[in-house]
Amino acid sequence: MLHKKYPFHFLIILLFLTNKICAQQTIVNQIDSLMNWSHNNKMFNGNILVSKNNKIIYSSSFGFANANKTTKLTSDYKFNIGSITKEFSAVALMQLIEKGELKLNDKISKFFPELPKWSNKVTIKDLLQYTSGIPDVNWKKIKSNKDIFEDLKTIDTLNFNPGTQYDYNNNNFFLRLSVIEKISGMSYKNYVQQNIFKPLKMYSAEITPIQENNNVAKGFNDKLVEDKPDFLVGGAFLTATDLLKFSNNLHSNKIISKNSLFELGQHFNKEDTQSALGEAKFKNKKLIEHSHDGRGGNYEALMITDIKNGFSIILLSNNYQGKIFEISEAIISILKNQKPNDN
Repeated sequence: MLHKKYPFHFLIILLFLTNKICAQQTIVNQIDSLMNWSHNNKMFNGNILVSKNNKIIYSSSFGFANANKTTKLTSDYKFNIGSITKEFSAVALMQLIEKGELKLNDKISKFFPELPKWSNKVTIKDLLQYTSGIPDVNWKKIKSNKDIFEDLKTIDTLNFNPGTQYDYNNNNFFLRLSVIEKISGMSYKNYVQQNIFKPLKMYSAEITPIQENNNVAKGFNDKLVEDKPDFLVGGAFLTATDLLKFSNNLHSNKIISKNSLFELGQHFNKEDTQSALGEAKFKNKKLIEHSHDGRGGNYEALMITDIKNGFSIILLSNNYQGKIFEISEAIISILKNQKPNDN
């Protein structure tokens, strides 16, 4: 699962460190040593959770919940998970499809006839696989989700014919939200709360904009400047524990079917393209690996599940350093090199 963003020399250092501590410590102590080393070298400020065979074996917090460094992080703090939040909209669409209220090949014009003619070509499947051809959001004039929809009305032509190319952009995501609201008759925030968060007992999870600031880790940079609040609807803040609940229930087909999960894992047939699940690998239509990362301001998030080897890793940070892929690779090395009774 080597990620192409890895600076090779830095990864070698982490793996060297991993191999060095492996000979002396149990698996939990190995991960703890790695995380303390990463934090002490200013590479990670945030929360981590590692699960093995459906049991949490390591959970810890490193650093601070705010820019002035007066409050230490705990496991109760929730973080902005960036693009991982797009999975909630994808799951919601599949739930509506399973109820017979929507089809993958439905055109966007079916739900929004007020959009230009290009909406007659773009399907729900295109929104999920980022193959719609719709240009990206014009962020210079956006102050709300309503502004995004109004901007869509001004688009004359697509960048390419739907289904022929791939372009990862947020207009696909915001149209997903609009379709969900149109069909369900609920706000997207309420739909996700009632149909995903509540059934899975994800009590910390909340769709932006956040109403309560209790236990919200504030994003900040190395100059100790805090991120501005997210004013758009559709992002998500949650704890590492609740993200694991979502992952486990998704993989065990508790919220959508096996066939729906397989559909969400499909992507445009080119290298370096993402599915609605980020990166997903299947064998005989059965999910065997799933990973997704997210970035929002100085927030950084990564979740990895290797079903074949029975482990999950979640890293959530509120002080972007760009090292969570390398840290996760080192943790994977520890987990895969463990002895049978090493715990």
